Amino acid sequence: MKKFNIRKVLDGLTNVSSSSSASPQPGNRENDTIQENLQSEHFQLCKTVRHGFPYQPSAMAFDAVQKILAIGTQSGALRLFGRAGVECYCQHESGSAVIALQFLINEGALVSALADDSIHLWNLRQKLPAVLHSLKFNRERITFLHLPFQSKWLYVGTERGNIHMVNVESFTLSGYVIMWNKAIELSSKTHPGPVVHISDNPMDEGKLLIGFECGIVVLWDLRTKKADYRYTYDEAIHSVAWHHEGKQFICSHSDGTLTIWNIRVPAKPAQIITPHGKHPKDGKKPEPCKPILKVEYKTTRAGDPFMVLSGGLSYDTVGRRACLTVMHGKSTAVLEMDYPIVDFLTLCETPYPNDFQEPYAVVILLEKDLVVIDLAQIGYPIFENPYPLTLHESPVTCCEYFADCPAELIPALYSVGSRQKRQGYSKKEWPVSGGNWGQGTQSYPEIIITGHADGSIKFWDASAIMLQVLYKLKTAKVFEKARNKEDKPSTDIVDEDPFAIQILTWCPESRMLCVAGVSAHVIIYRFSKQEVTTEVVQLLEVRMPYELNDVDSPEAAGEQTPAVSTPGATSSPQSALPPAQTHPSTSSNSSDGPRDNVPCLKVRCSPLKQSPGYQVDLVVQLLWVSGEPPQQITSLALNSAYGLVVFGNFNGLAVVDYFQKTLLMNVGVQELYGLADPFQRQPRSPRKARQPSGGVCDVNDGSNASEDRCKSPTSAKMSRKLVTVPDQKHETDAKDSSFSRSRSSSVTSLERESREIISSFHFSETLSRKGEAMPGPSLWVGTSQGSMLVLPLTVPASSELRMQQAPAVSFGGVVTRLKGGILSMATLDSAGTPLLPPYELWYDPNLPDEREEKDRWKRRRPASPPSGGQEGAPDTHYVVLCSEKQAEVIVLPAQTSAFKHNITEASFVLRADVVQMNTGCCIACFCANGHIMALSLPSLRPLLDVNYLPLTDMRIARTFCFSNLGQALYLTSPTEIQRLTYSQETCDNLQEMLCELFTPVETPEAPNRGFFKGLFGGGAQSLDREDLFGETAAGKASRSLAQHIPGPGGMEGMKGAASGIVGDLARTRMALDERGQKLGELDERTAAMMASADSFSKHAHDMMLKYKDKKWYQL
Repeated sequence: MKKFNIRKVLDGLTNVSSSSSASPQPGNRENDTIQENLQSEHFQLCKTVRHGFPYQPSAMAFDAVQKILAIGTQSGALRLFGRAGVECYCQHESGSAVIALQFLINEGALVSALADDSIHLWNLRQKLPAVLHSLKFNRERITFLHLPFQSKWLYVGTERGNIHMVNVESFTLSGYVIMWNKAIELSSKTHPGPVVHISDNPMDEGKLLIGFECGIVVLWDLRTKKADYRYTYDEAIHSVAWHHEGKQFICSHSDGTLTIWNIRVPAKPAQIITPHGKHPKDGKKPEPCKPILKVEYKTTRAGDPFMVLSGGLSYDTVGRRACLTVMHGKSTAVLEMDYPIVDFLTLCETPYPNDFQEPYAVVILLEKDLVVIDLAQIGYPIFENPYPLTLHESPVTCCEYFADCPAELIPALYSVGSRQKRQGYSKKEWPVSGGNWGQGTQSYPEIIITGHADGSIKFWDASAIMLQVLYKLKTAKVFEKARNKEDKPSTDIVDEDPFAIQILTWCPESRMLCVAGVSAHVIIYRFSKQEVTTEVVQLLEVRMPYELNDVDSPEAAGEQTPAVSTPGATSSPQSALPPAQTHPSTSSNSSDGPRDNVPCLKVRCSPLKQSPGYQVDLVVQLLWVSGEPPQQITSLALNSAYGLVVFGNFNGLAVVDYFQKTLLMNVGVQELYGLADPFQRQPRSPRKARQPSGGVCDVNDGSNASEDRCKSPTSAKMSRKLVTVPDQKHETDAKDSSFSRSRSSSVTSLERESREIISSFHFSETLSRKGEAMPGPSLWVGTSQGSMLVLPLTVPASSELRMQQAPAVSFGGVVTRLKGGILSMATLDSAGTPLLPPYELWYDPNLPDEREEKDRWKRRRPASPPSGGQEGAPDTHYVVLCSEKQAEVIVLPAQTSAFKHNITEASFVLRADVVQMNTGCCIACFCANGHIMALSLPSLRPLLDVNYLPLTDMRIARTFCFSNLGQALYLTSPTEIQRLTYSQETCDNLQEMLCELFTPVETPEAPNRGFFKGLFGGGAQSLDREDLFGETAAGKASRSLAQHIPGPGGMEGMKGAASGIVGDLARTRMALDERGQKLGELDERTAAMMASADSFSKHAHDMMLKYKDKKWYQL
């Protein structure tokens, strides 16, 4: 353990620019002895795993032997899925859209084609897939790929109508090319268009079926290099599929028809089907339908074949959702999908195209979902999806990450969440079952909580770099439902989604949850395992009509000012509050007057049935004031030990006692400063009251009795008079910023707000007043102008007194000021260890016996080690605060600055948290310029500074969050979460934690041709493609046609090669075992045949002796 020396730090920081240098403040030599264990070698930044649905999918492929599914996206990403928990993400460097994917079946490799006309070979035998080879076409656009089973030659169709052959082992082009003019010859006078299909005949690999967009299909003989047959149809072709016997194929067309062709009858189709067309009675041609984009034709041994197709609906079904049609015998099932279909694949029992396919499932890739239907059960039920693909079920608006949670939390959430699962799923196991889980040693519980635009909250188990939904909470149930469009909430704060979650705070130990919505409401939840029916939802209405004045910062704004203490401002909140007033009728929003004392949403008055899980305890709503809507909540904090919730916005802050359902404090920002206000606030003339907009919380149809029923008994204390008329500038654009969290990081810096708002809170039990000897409860408040203030709390000492008396809140004045808005605060003891806020132990509120027996009062922190001061002197505490520009450590109770660090000058910090690592704690910061930084505590030494990701979307700023033990995450797309780590230890163990995609599996045995087919040559005919496409026979391809690019080498390639050798050895060993077993069975059959032959010979000899001397007429 290394002692911290201030001189060495100063020497080490001489090479650091002044914009990122930490400077100790004079007169604080006591800090030199604090031991700091964290060093720069403990930090390394790397991505770990990506969860969620692939954003904007464009292509799909399936390995029928390995049982692995691959999905490509329009941004060049690849997502690979196996069994539950087996996921992998990789990215093409170019970022071009993936247009086609082809697995090398059971080979641990994947070929991808991109929109920039490049094809890539991916090695999946390593935990982090890498590109082995790339081929960039220069003169032709790629439109289609086809790789025959167990072949090393890839067919590439192009926009010009040509087909090229690529060797997937060396990724080189063959000189063998099928030119479009040779393929069609005189069958068409015009260019046939791009190649839309390539496949070989299941029974003859030497016959290649080529489909052109114009409607021409050509059966090409690879050996003779000429076309055997040409099939012409008037409508454009979208897809082609073979019957497994190789005698028929089916085409889907742009007019909604299917044509079935016999390969030896090219003159006309054998059958024309219009699945969704209306057939006129006079025998005329059916009405045209929408294009059938894809069709698959799969056969079974014991029944009718399956035809699966997408599209083809009639044009009169305007507005109908996308459908998948399954035709089996005489039955036709139309399955409606929630989103448009991108692609689908039919999963079959065999990978061989020349055998009965025996389809058992269909994988349907939608624009925003992945659905798998069971073909073997009546009604075609869907499989329950084990992947976390419902992340975007409603857009994510906020996110929080909790690492190293109490161990009992995940089982508790799972037990209540398992009752929410839908019924009617297929009883079979998920068919995509390949890969193996990682063998990492990281075992601490991790939970991710996401808030959504529809007011829902989801809890996710994120342990061991996996993700699984645990529980879903719907906050919109607390409010009245809109009966029609006219009653739909329109809050004047947001244009849509009035229930969207903006901020959430969670106490894992007490399981208390508090959320703030965009409609200026706060909901407090308790966790219970019992179902209850709440007759009346407890409601607290808060009126915050404070004047928002422009702030003129002093000349030294941003520079440190002497710590200000205002002992004269320590009045109790009761004395600060005016006498209790009853609200005027909340239906005062008459048509001829401004809306006043009306909430944005109407809390339901009917009984609320609450299932086990999180149950509402209290609803707090901000009210309209003189025709002005309430300002959105910008900061929120909860402390379960004190029973307090505090929230702030542009107007000020409010402290709520949720035990007694009362409001303790409701003050404006200016009142927090008292007489020591560092700003010169000039009053402005009030604006004219706006006319209320219609449709917002219309309460004219409600009676006063119903309003009184919704209110809590203490709601009459919510009103507070104000001398000046409120002037609230409404600047929120929820549609543009997607409910951007109104933290100072995203509002103050990006929009350069000139008004001071409450930006952050922190509950602590520390030395909040100068000269204080014993730690006490306090609330620390940060503002957007960089001020940090303290509000000492007086909390009753026992739980009995706490339920009878409300805590008292005092004014403690300004402690310090920094540049930029305050983002986060924390407190440390004299040894530099974080002082966690006290919390209440969880109990079930619906079990009275448990409530009485369990010691649920707040859990005190362990006593701090004595400081290095004189005997009897009070302990030294530290408060850590981080703003958009700076970080500072303040010594308590002296309230003097110990260290100060300029984080950035050109940019600003978006998110900052004090996090606990394995060997210490630090400040983790994410800046708008993409830098992720870590600063030691308490000396604020730079430990990490990596240029990771520039701010390109407000979504990143809204969802980026740090957690303990070096974990972090953000929403990288509207449907995906990217997790990363800044811990060296996690990076070292990452390889073991990742899943394995490739596992040694024996390839199924080829179908038996039978005696007569083998005797007369009726079975499948193989083709030695090397003799046709190799350099010896076909020559070299033109160098200008495509450019070969070798893949990245290094250790990953060597590891992949090593794992490939291991896989080959395993498969060879399995093959030898299988061969030995078959040889043993052959010996047994041979012995049995020999014994049978000897017996037959003996019987024949006996018969010969018996009838040897007899004449024919004697027989």
